[in-house]
Formats: sequence, C-alpha cells, structure tokens
Amino acid sequence: MTNKAPIFTTIVLLLMMLTSVKAYACTSVIVSGKITKDGRPMLFKNRDTSKPNNVAVLVKGEKFRYIGIVAASDMEPKSVWGGHNEAGFAIINTAAYNLNGCEGNDSNGDGSLMRRALEICSSLSDFEHLLDTLPKPMDLNSNFGVMDAQGGCAYYETNNHGYVKFDANDPTVAPNGYLMRTNHGMTGCAELDRGKERLMAITDFMANAQQHNEIDMEHLLTGIPRYLTHGLTKINLYDLMPQDEQHTKMFPFLDFIPRWSTSSAILVQGVTKGENPLHTISWTNIGWPLASVAMPLVISTSGKLPSIVGHGPDGSSWLCQQAMSQKLNVFSAKGGNNHDYIDISKLINHAGTGIAQHVAGIEKEVLKRGFKMIARMRKKGNPDAQLSDNYYQWVDEYVRSNY
Repeated sequence: MTNKAPIFTTIVLLLMMLTSVKAYACTSVIVSGKITKDGRPMLFKNRDTSKPNNVAVLVKGEKFRYIGIVAASDMEPKSVWGGHNEAGFAIINTAAYNLNGCEGNDSNGDGSLMRRALEICSSLSDFEHLLDTLPKPMDLNSNFGVMDAQGGCAYYETNNHGYVKFDANDPTVAPNGYLMRTNHGMTGCAELDRGKERLMAITDFMANAQQHNEIDMEHLLTGIPRYLTHGLTKINLYDLMPQDEQHTKMFPFLDFIPRWSTSSAILVQGVTKGENPLHTISWTNIGWPLASVAMPLVISTSGKLPSIVGHGPDGSSWLCQQAMSQKLNVFSAKGGNNHDYIDISKLINHAGTGIAQHVAGIEKEVLKRGFKMIARMRKKGNPDAQLSDNYYQWVDEYVRSNY
C-alpha cells in the first residue's frame, strides 16, 4: 500500500511557503470577440485587495458616465478598480510588481489612472494617448486590460515611463484569442514574478473552456471566481468535499484564484460591430465572490443601480457585507495564520448546503432574468431605463429575501 501521508505533508508545506507572496493580488483574462460565442469581447478581473469593503457606482465623469468598482470609503471616487463607460470603453488591471526593473516597487497610480481613463477615453488609441501624455514617472507598475466599442482588446504592461501593448486580436500575440495576467508582466524582471500559481490555474481553466466550446460570458463570470483547483498542486477542493456542514474539514487555502483577500469580480462584456456602445455590460460580483451574487449593470438615463451593490446608509454595500460575513464562517480557524485555512464543509459539501452552493442557486435566477432584460434591451436598440430599473428593483427584493 502506498503511504500518502508524506505526499500530503509535502503539499501542505509547499502551500505554506507561498505565504511569502504578497496577499493582495488579482487574476485577469481578456478575450477577443473573434472567439466568443456571440462575437462580443470580454475583460475579466478577480480582484484582491486589503480593502475588501467595495461598492459599485455610476458616476458622471468629465466627459463620460461610467460604472466602476470602488472602495466603499471612496465616496467621490478618486480611484476605480474596473468598469466601463457610455462610449463602450472598459478597463481592468492587475498589479505587476516587476515592470520597473529588478529593484522592484509597488505603484500607487493604478486606480486614479483607471478613473481618469473611464472619464475621458472612448478607444484604445485614446488610452494610449493618455499614457503618452502623463507626466513621467507615472507611478505605475501594472497590467491594464482595455477594450473599446470598435472591438479593440489589449493588455498594456505599463511602468513608470512607458508601456508595451499585447493585442488579443493579433494571432501572433494571442494564438488562442485570449490573454491572461496575474501579478507579473511578460516584459518585466523575471526575478520578481508573482502570481504564477494563479496564472497556471487560469491557464488550465481557459484551455478547458476552449476545448469544450465554453468561452462565453456566463461560464467565465460564474466559473473563474469559484475555480477551486490549485494551479500548481492540481488539488481540486471538490474532490475533498465532506458530507455536510457538520463534518468540519480544514484545508490550506493559499494561491487559489479566490483568496481571503478577494473582494469582487467583474466581467465587462463589449459590443459587436455597429452595436450601440451603451449595450456594454459590467457583470459584477460585489464582495467575496464565493459568497456573493453576480448581476448585470448597465448605464441608463435613470442613473440607477441595484441598491444592494451601491452605497447603503452606512456607506457600505449590503451584498458585500453579507458576503464578508459568510467568509468569516468559511475562514473559521482561530488565531495564527487563520486567513490561510478554510473549513471546506462551510463552503461546499455533498449535502449542497455550503455557502458557495447556496449563492449559486440565487445567482442562477438573477442571471436568468438578467439575460432576458439584456436581450430586450438589445432588441430595442437603446438602453431602456424602465427595463433596467424594474430589473434592479426585483434583484434588490429577490436577493435580500433569499440570501
């Protein structure tokens, strides 16, 4: 009989060694409309941050209105961490850490750059002009994923003094029609590469999606933030599910795509050629995505969004607060490095009572009705505020009563 204990111990030790990697990291993928089922390009970001209290906002910028994810404390947002504007321009980012040489440095300008881009940019060329004209050094060390209503879709590996563009529509750059980034740039100092384990995981996810013809909005939106196979060890937590919540099963939870520090996920779905740019959609999951619910957000004349994802009476998002509360039940270890260990039974189990399973059921209905609302909106040719407002009201009531 093979003794599996040493193998398991080795895996645990390996995962523990990875705690030296900076905790606040993101996972992203951009997809050319050439390979999606409906011809619409996509940007996806799973966000990690030391500020998990996030909200979604609709803001009137200098030139364009935009929807964005911001920190709840940033009431008149100075920084945005992913979103789109009414011209169909969209942007996300991941911190790269390695694009300013091997001495390395963090950057502080990412969020303010994305806010500014959403205010004034309508195309990839506008974004390039913005980067070209910013005062140098730019205080940047990031991968920016950018999309526009003309089908443009690219990463910009950006440092303090310039950038390198990676075009998802160029088959010599993106032979599969998509590109991925975690926390290093391909043009940066390899000694400082971070997020390799999550890059392995998103690579496996996308390869499997392409093989099974599942590169579509719903599969990426619901699948990536809840992908529980480790990129390096290939351990799949679904293989370790206990019978029910009463059978506690603690396990190291390090460098999976979702993490303790994950605060939101966003998938911006672009438009096809000639389609109204206002049909760009931010499919947004506010809060810890394993315990939260994704929904479509559109820019309409009413300026409304669901109340559960925006600033509530205390400034926080109701949905984000619910998800963070449930996260504490999953990360239930007391003392020590408790943020590195989860109780699998509270997340997923064979009885189907884990929080990730519960919210997936709620989300299924939210997305089902969202698809109908979006289909009617596209058929009309122009966003209909009554359609979206009615949907948002239903979402508020349904999620609050079923969460």
